[in-house]
Amino acid sequence: MQVTETLSQGLKREYAVVLPAADLASRLEGQLVEIRAKARINGFRPGKAPLSFLKKMYGRSVMAEVVQEAVNEAHRKIVEDNSLRPASQPKIDFGGEKEDLEKAFEAQGDFAFTVALEVLPRIEVGGFEDIEIERLVAQVGDAEIDAALNRLADQARPFEPKAEGAAAEKGDKATIDFVGRLEGEVFEGGSGEGVDLVLGSGGFIPGFEEQVEGLKVGETKTVAVTFPQDYSAAHLAGKPAEFEVTLKALAAPGALAVDDEFAKGYGFENLDGLKSSIRASIERDYAGASRRKWKRALLDALDKRYAFDLPEALVSQEFDAIWRQVEAEQARTGASFEDEGTTQEAAKADYRKIAERRVRLGLLLADVGDAAGVKVEDQEVNQALVERLRSFPGQEQMIWDFYRKNPAALAEIRAPLYEEKVVDHILTRIKVTDKTVPKEELLAPEPDEDEIPAASKSAEPAAQEG
Repeated sequence: MQVTETLSQGLKREYAVVLPAADLASRLEGQLVEIRAKARINGFRPGKAPLSFLKKMYGRSVMAEVVQEAVNEAHRKIVEDNSLRPASQPKIDFGGEKEDLEKAFEAQGDFAFTVALEVLPRIEVGGFEDIEIERLVAQVGDAEIDAALNRLADQARPFEPKAEGAAAEKGDKATIDFVGRLEGEVFEGGSGEGVDLVLGSGGFIPGFEEQVEGLKVGETKTVAVTFPQDYSAAHLAGKPAEFEVTLKALAAPGALAVDDEFAKGYGFENLDGLKSSIRASIERDYAGASRRKWKRALLDALDKRYAFDLPEALVSQEFDAIWRQVEAEQARTGASFEDEGTTQEAAKADYRKIAERRVRLGLLLADVGDAAGVKVEDQEVNQALVERLRSFPGQEQMIWDFYRKNPAALAEIRAPLYEEKVVDHILTRIKVTDKTVPKEELLAPEPDEDEIPAASKSAEPAAQEG
């Protein structure tokens, strides 16, 4: 087998491969000899069928196997002899004239083809000591504990039917039917029947609940509202709508003491135990929010710090995955790029930048993790898989079997675990300054290039605040 490099440009490599006819004939004969030793053919004693007869019967299919093995062998030889790190599967081009291929399949001519592939870039990682980031932290105050307790109490609070003829007031639980219309037309997701709404809870679009106040059971009222500009369903954001609301039932909130007996209803011995659990839960939420922010800051710093060629195949693969999500969400929600104030061409350019960022950071973190010997143990993967199974009650065994039988699917669970470990490794080698901030600043959302932008985000039920 003759292998000649024909292109070495950036990350792209191409090789011309020639397998002489004599080599093809030898490989074909070797395969046929193996078949002769095993095959049972009518009219011939075991192992005595002529090779010419076997070639006539099986030659074409056997040569196909010979050719495939030659391609695989060429790829292995190219990678090993040149110490390459392929970024993706190679592209094989048999090219040539049809007659030449036919001759090769008959072992009457050389078999020639080209192998094109991209390799992973060599990244000069260096050190991280000069990177500085702030780690935002927030303290959990007693007022937050009390607010959380009050929310629990509101959820558990009993409601008693109000007297006949009573009007709805803030704090009441109103059971309503509603039908929403845009420009006079009923729209999907804008209707509901028997929906419970605690007036003043902020569960519906701003301005909706206030207009329900004053209604009596059996009365109907047209409620006019405008969807928020940042509403999750892009095709509804900022648009005026009318809801025909009928009050079906009305109940007033009853008294509920927040004491030790209340805490026992949640499985705690006393109120202090419940408060401690609430504090720990909020602290975990704050720690998660802090991690998301400092991780974003770290990734931003790494993205600006490193510039290297990216394998086009990996970028295209990442972009295609993003674009499929965008198209699927737009088809489901009816959103368009015009709703977002952009065009398809501009959106594609933005998404491609996101794909490039993801590939760049992915390659960098992989190199850092490899150099640091970062490993994800099977037990960790299994634990993460068990957590995922909780989202599929009743289907646990089926989902478990799917992941265990599909290495690619299991790799999707392993990858984020590996990434988090590498990020933690880098964190120990940079300068981190803790900064105490109000909870509002810690929890404030921010645009994230690692997430799919607004055009593809899912919509909440149209009458409810998302």
